[in-house]
Amino acid sequence: MSQGLLKQCIAEFVGTFALIFIGVGVIANHADLGSNAGLLAVALAHGFTIAVMASATGGISGGHLNPAVTFALFVGSKIDLKRSVAYWCSQLAGAVVAAWMVAILLQSDTVSGTALVAKGTPTIGKGPTPIQSIGIEAVLTFFLAFVVYGSAVDVRAPKIGGLAIGLTVALGILFGGPFTGSAMNPARTFGPALIGGQWKHHYVYWIGPLIGGGLAGLVYGRFLIKADSK
Repeated sequence: MSQGLLKQCIAEFVGTFALIFIGVGVIANHADLGSNAGLLAVALAHGFTIAVMASATGGISGGHLNPAVTFALFVGSKIDLKRSVAYWCSQLAGAVVAAWMVAILLQSDTVSGTALVAKGTPTIGKGPTPIQSIGIEAVLTFFLAFVVYGSAVDVRAPKIGGLAIGLTVALGILFGGPFTGSAMNPARTFGPALIGGQWKHHYVYWIGPLIGGGLAGLVYGRFLIKADSK
């Protein structure tokens, strides 16, 4: 691995670590609030974390912090397969280590760390079927990857850092949180699932986001984007 790719992978690891560490911790701490207050807290926590970490890592790795976003850029030919695989490994590793750290740091004599992490693992809520949940995750991830292209990748983009991306994450959670947890990110589910042992309907959080990201890569990355965008 080249030094440049190593630096990019470290940035992806750190950024994804922050998302899962903050996200799982906030869910564990705000689960006892009313549904509206709890949902708003979770949406803002994830959105703010993505906004600051995507901005901080954008100049190093592009600030993907999400296997589905990396896949969207791969489909749009903005990243090659070698770097995509390296990013995926870094993102998943960051998610696992973050979930493990939450379990270690937040456990107590009365609550196990793995139970807290399991609580912070996205899962299907009451109402939608698994197929509907895949559709929800696909649509929301499409929006996210579309905004990544439109606000950070396209040479015509306003270059507003991670703000637009973070806001999109927050909006996605406000809508999809009660239905699927609105992960929009396979790493967001995989890390907590591995540490917390919560694997129910796990496939939803891979199939949906990868479909959404892939479609965004086709629509924006191969059709709408300006030809000389890198």
